[in-house]
Amino acid sequence: MELWYTEKQTENHGITTKITETLYSEKTDFQQLDIINTKQFGRMLVLDGMVMTTDVDEFVYHEMISHVALNTHPNPKKVLVVGGGDGGAIREIVKHPSVEKAVLAEIDGGVIESSKKYFPQIASELSGNPRVDVQVIDGIKHIHDHKGEYDVIMVDSTEPVGPAVGLFEKGFYQGIYDALKPDGIMVAQTESPWFNRDLIKRVFKDISSIFPVTRLYTCSIPTYPSGLWSFTIGSKQHDPLEVDASKIKDLGTKYYNAEIHHAVFKLPNFVAELTRD
Repeated sequence: MELWYTEKQTENHGITTKITETLYSEKTDFQQLDIINTKQFGRMLVLDGMVMTTDVDEFVYHEMISHVALNTHPNPKKVLVVGGGDGGAIREIVKHPSVEKAVLAEIDGGVIESSKKYFPQIASELSGNPRVDVQVIDGIKHIHDHKGEYDVIMVDSTEPVGPAVGLFEKGFYQGIYDALKPDGIMVAQTESPWFNRDLIKRVFKDISSIFPVTRLYTCSIPTYPSGLWSFTIGSKQHDPLEVDASKIKDLGTKYYNAEIHHAVFKLPNFVAELTRD
């Protein structure tokens, strides 16, 4: 008998993938955590029935949430990841020599521990790296308690349900602004332009009301709803569109490069309209 996993992405649409086995299943204090082995994408981390990452395409998301902001900031030294318990964003952050400390603020320790065991290539920097500080803590509280400390803050959250709801609210973005240094930058994953148009429009409006520079960009992630994914940058000073491509160094990435840095801000009309009042 064949085994298939289906993620119901909307009330009327889902994706299905053939699996060989369930490797791990746990009801944590915050969510249902499952790790399955798929034929097409290797191991897959699923939280509350939603695909978070896979062996095959994880590099796209983790590179794109990290390197655009890090290459926009001229000298990022202290970086925070809110969420991101799989460790992929941290892995990309420490590729930048200027970074002296990368802090992970993940509310669910179960995600961290299961990622270390089942996704060692993603969680590779969560143990043994003196530049990395892993904290099992509410990211909203951490931001509130660390005013003016960070050069870059990344919001690597799940979809806006359960413990992640507060990570899509205007008050949270104001807290991020306060936790950043005078030339700080934030970036947040902001869902699919096909399925989450109202959310993207609201988040962009909220962030642009706080940060002088706000930009939306997209990339292709096949296991995420619709395959087209968005991120929103808020910056106090530096504009990602003004980055000198010749100064972007090759860090051995698979998706991100100097050309991609600028290209991802070229938006189709139906996406660009989400950035207008």
